[in-house]
Amino acid sequence: MSFIEEMKKKASRDKKTIALPEAVDVRVIEAAVTIEKEGFAHVILLGNEEEIIKVASKNGFDISFMEIVNPLTSPKYEEYATTFYELRKLKGMDIHKARETLKDPVYFGMMMVKQGDCDGLVSGAIHSTADTLRPALQILKTAPDTKLVSAFFLMVVPDCNYGENGTFVFSDCGLNPNPNAEELSEIAISSAKSFEQLTEKKANVAMLSFSTYGSAKSESTEKVIEATNLVREKMPNIVIDGELQLDAAIIPEVAKSKAPGSLVAGNANTLIFPNLDAGNIGYKLTQRLAKAEAYGPLCQGIAKPVNDLSRGCSSSDIVGVVAITAVQAQMNIT
Repeated sequence: MSFIEEMKKKASRDKKTIALPEAVDVRVIEAAVTIEKEGFAHVILLGNEEEIIKVASKNGFDISFMEIVNPLTSPKYEEYATTFYELRKLKGMDIHKARETLKDPVYFGMMMVKQGDCDGLVSGAIHSTADTLRPALQILKTAPDTKLVSAFFLMVVPDCNYGENGTFVFSDCGLNPNPNAEELSEIAISSAKSFEQLTEKKANVAMLSFSTYGSAKSESTEKVIEATNLVREKMPNIVIDGELQLDAAIIPEVAKSKAPGSLVAGNANTLIFPNLDAGNIGYKLTQRLAKAEAYGPLCQGIAKPVNDLSRGCSSSDIVGVVAITAVQAQMNIT
């Protein structure tokens, strides 16, 4: 059974409701139809009903059985606007601006999650990461035990013996451009939790660099070493090592020569990149050249499950991210 099929199986045990605020995009409509038919989650399409139905009909999709919520005509609109105003009034929000802001389906969807009217939200097919995460942080805020919101990709590499049978977490690949040592340590801690809670396997965390055990020295390598030590101080139960080159992190034969005695080297399944350049390039190389499934950027550190999509995503990618979001909602991992 593939990783995503396992996620769907888990999601179907306790069906959650996920808001989709980009329902005028045909990929989102196609994904929503698939999700409802497969029955592992319930989705709510957000937006103007006429526009959504028009796009669906034009592309041959029957959505007559699906729930559509128009923020402008919802009976919850005024309640949500008042709550949003209360949340943001110290930041200069007034009730008129709150009402205007909640006309945006992404903001309205976040309020649905905040108020418990749905369990999670998936956006990003037509919105930037910033336009997805800004309302999440304004309304849902960070999780109580988290200092930093970050983004990871769940990578599933076909016919691969490395990682957890080809399954990896790559982080941070979508949010923090150049984390310092403290921030990098928080990304590693969150990523270890995400890997374990989604795969139910032990995370082996590799702090990646162009150097292994001091084979080269630079400001970047020193940052990675410091971050590794900070994780060990904060969370001694996490299995972590660094700095490690990628081949030493995942290939046992290379690990024996470059990092003998390491508990992580050769067995890493959670890969922490030193900056966003490396992480973004790394996941896209793996996706395109190894034909890996790439789910994300998935968010960690937000109080309730909200996940981003790549604007180049397919409908099947959206289905997979919704399945993961539903499982996160069951486990309350964010």
